Amino acid sequence: MRTTVFSLFLLAGLIFAGCANKHPKIGLLVHSFETQRWQNDQKYFVDAVKQLGGIPLVKVADNNADKQLAQAKELINEGALVLVVIPVDQSTSAQIVNLAHEREIRVIAYDRLINNCRLDYYVSTDNVRIGEIQADYLSKVKPKGNYALLGGPTNDNNSRMIYIGQMNILQPLVERGEIKITFRQFANLWTSDEGYRLAIATLDSTSNKIDAVICGNDAMAMGVIKALKERGLEGKVAVAGQDADLPNIQQIIKGNQSVTVLKRIKTMASTAAELAFHLAKAEPIDPYLSTISNGDRLVPSYLVDAIAVNEGNIEMTVVAEGN
Repeated sequence: MRTTVFSLFLLAGLIFAGCANKHPKIGLLVHSFETQRWQNDQKYFVDAVKQLGGIPLVKVADNNADKQLAQAKELINEGALVLVVIPVDQSTSAQIVNLAHEREIRVIAYDRLINNCRLDYYVSTDNVRIGEIQADYLSKVKPKGNYALLGGPTNDNNSRMIYIGQMNILQPLVERGEIKITFRQFANLWTSDEGYRLAIATLDSTSNKIDAVICGNDAMAMGVIKALKERGLEGKVAVAGQDADLPNIQQIIKGNQSVTVLKRIKTMASTAAELAFHLAKAEPIDPYLSTISNGDRLVPSYLVDAIAVNEGNIEMTVVAEGN
């Protein structure tokens, strides 16, 4: 009788394990929904995981690093086999990677790199290229004059990479005396309020003599446009952002923003979902084409191309991509 009961329990366990492997749980840790774009990332990711046959588990940390670490523990305890992380902080999120590895769970950093740990994979856009696209476009619109660089938060590795890309293009122009960078500062958050605050500081420090502003993202660009309007400079100063947010596309159409950079987030989210699903099922994965150093290792990376969006190609880019 004992043998029969034990056999039934063993059989039930094997069936449950088989189902779990067939429909693996995939955890997604989102830093916040501070802009609409992150809700889109989540939707595309969840839809892709479900289509593949997985079970998506989502937690949102509201930009609180401690909360995100606690949520990672929750997802691990709920049976997530892979964690996909949009980190609140590029450094402290290394604790999530270490915690997951203790349970032999793989971690994929999404959009934002996690530094100084044995991160398994990274799915993003080439952020250096984003900065190059922004600077290259504005340097053609405003080949001479005063430039302001308003970067994103320093706790996000993307801010540094975008800045590097911008300077790849701008430094030769500075050395030739064609442009002058009269203001550069990193924000505390990726928000329009921060963009507005830094724009006011820029305008005050230059007596409103500014020709171009390159922003960390579109939310910040909206704050810049607000500040420019207050000073009677709306449409007169070239403004660059990134993310191709709908309000910014509208500002491009109105002539108040020169360019944004489209991150193909549907492609990024689908790539992360497929990678996570195959890792959870221990299946072969597509070979990665590049690596990015996170200070501890060269992280295998899947980087999606970025696209410049201006008034002439909105339909061919944003509409076609479906962001």
